[in-house]
Amino acid sequence: MCSKKSFHLASGRFKITFICLLGSVLSFSSAFGQTKLLSERLGYKPTDKLLIVNCDDAGMCNAANLAAIEGQEKGQITSATIMIPCPWSSAIADYAKNHPDKDFGVHLTHTAEWRFYRWGPIAPKDQVKGLCDPDGFLWRSVEEVYAHSNPEEALIEGRAQIKRALSWGVPITHIDSHMGTMQYAPDFVKSYVQLALEFNLPLRMPSQSTMEKFKQPNLREELARQGVVFTDYFVYEEMSDYKEVKPFWSSVIKNLKPGVTEIFIHASRLSEELKAITGTAEKRAQEAACFTNDPDILKLLKEQGVILIGYRPLLELQRRQRK
Repeated sequence: MCSKKSFHLASGRFKITFICLLGSVLSFSSAFGQTKLLSERLGYKPTDKLLIVNCDDAGMCNAANLAAIEGQEKGQITSATIMIPCPWSSAIADYAKNHPDKDFGVHLTHTAEWRFYRWGPIAPKDQVKGLCDPDGFLWRSVEEVYAHSNPEEALIEGRAQIKRALSWGVPITHIDSHMGTMQYAPDFVKSYVQLALEFNLPLRMPSQSTMEKFKQPNLREELARQGVVFTDYFVYEEMSDYKEVKPFWSSVIKNLKPGVTEIFIHASRLSEELKAITGTAEKRAQEAACFTNDPDILKLLKEQGVILIGYRPLLELQRRQRK
């Protein structure tokens, strides 16, 4: 998921029934320890507060790559997800291949939202015709994807993106969905989960409170029964109050609960290139600064006793429990 606008979960879209999702559901959910917080299943104390700081949109442009790298090497960014169809994806993939200790996932990309900076699918276009606009690029909006394409094409494209990342040597740790394309409509969610199961990867999921708000209280449990691992909490509903970058993220850190929480940012290094691509260039640069070299954020994390982790521990847990 990406921008606040694209992250809006319309309740009509999110009426998902997972009873028959991807075949029969495993009957021994207790074996996966779902009565415990993920943090406990990872070996931490029940009172520990763990935080994943994920940098979405790696590979989108050089400015995004530079921030994702610097944030993981020198700051508090703990993982990043790569937009494989984008022009700068092979550069960040090369870095990920040569730095296997860093945490990189795939930011499943089915849209190309910018006005002039566009990209097309990874899969052969004759296999995903509905994903392409008249100019051969991916559609700009999620709504256009739903109007012209279908979950099968989204699955084909998602699979192609993951396979491309693997062919480049990226040690993939997890998946999520750019602009939430694979997380809003029920049939698209089905394809999203299929990819997680097929490649045995953790995925990004909304918090239980979010699922209850949209009348899907059993969704997370149904996925957990299949052995899919995801965080205890995901900062989403709080985004409605997102105005100033540093005050917002400071508030989020102060209010973290025991367990594993994921937050997502779009860290990028400010440049003329970035300004030409997006009107959110300044905000992206501020997010990079917050989680790379801001002493106040670092101090706050220490004061709150926050433990920073990436997605690799989740990947290792999922692959152990699904054996």
